Amino acid sequence: MPPLWKHVGIVGAGSWGTALALVLQRNGLNVTVWGNDPEAVKDINLRHENRQYLPGVALPETLRFTNTLGELVGADLLLLVPPSHALREVASRLAKVPPSPGAVLLCCTKGVERGTGLRMSQVLAETLPQYPVAVLSGPSHAEEVARRAPTAVVLGCENAEILGRLQGAFSNAVFRAYVSSDVTGIELGGALKNTFAIAAGVCDGLGLGDNTKAALVTRALAEMIRLGVALGGRMETFQGLSGIGDLMVTCFSRHSRNRSFGERLARGETAQQIIATTKMVAEGVPNTYSAWECAQRLGVDAPIIEHVRLILEGTLSPAEALSSLLARDPRAE
Repeated sequence: MPPLWKHVGIVGAGSWGTALALVLQRNGLNVTVWGNDPEAVKDINLRHENRQYLPGVALPETLRFTNTLGELVGADLLLLVPPSHALREVASRLAKVPPSPGAVLLCCTKGVERGTGLRMSQVLAETLPQYPVAVLSGPSHAEEVARRAPTAVVLGCENAEILGRLQGAFSNAVFRAYVSSDVTGIELGGALKNTFAIAAGVCDGLGLGDNTKAALVTRALAEMIRLGVALGGRMETFQGLSGIGDLMVTCFSRHSRNRSFGERLARGETAQQIIATTKMVAEGVPNTYSAWECAQRLGVDAPIIEHVRLILEGTLSPAEALSSLLARDPRAE
């Protein structure tokens, strides 16, 4: 069995980066987390708590946070966990350090870049081309992972040896890591479900009930598979953790930022108002536009994505969007 990683660097000190740091440190790895805000990093190191993103979760004193990217230079495994819209800029900064030769990049950010249509691993391949890239996705809210709730994720990489080492690093009694070579499908499932979670939140905000939401989530899965396969993913991947698994947890969970975003839309707030009053990023907002651009380019029917886009732009109200979806021509399932 190859040795586990000597030093893990995590780029991103939000809730997900912090939760993953806890998983890896509990498994005995040496972990350093980089955050962009020097005051926040100072506060975390002083109080051993990420009060902004994971309040109430005690962090071990040996888990160190830093504001200096150079302190991650010696890491042989680097987790990239910034918001999707910031990944290219953060990766470009990291390229100037740069990481150690032979380091592996693990992309834990879910999204599709607007304009280019690139998945997050492809953005990393462009900005840091000399390093192998793997991905992590699945139904895994940071709040529950940090508190050791049993969780299953999927790791993706075309290199089987790297996958084995990653699986060994992450797996423990309450965090189960599966593996797959379908990097494309894993990433697309993790990105597309955010848009559908906004739609699920709209259902909640309108008080439409369980029948409506179940129908929406079922048709969302069909739309995810249709677009995801057209973009190169494998159908079976969308039937697994990064597809239906992540779709369910994001559409139904009280922790879901995207579901909450949709609920607030349905209650009368605009997208701009919600963004201005929310600390954490709802990835479904930028990803809706990216997904819609991909569907348009490929000629894929994506009515839920289209209607979420119209709601975000203010072109349709949530109630009007629902009526428009229900008015579509009847068809076979």
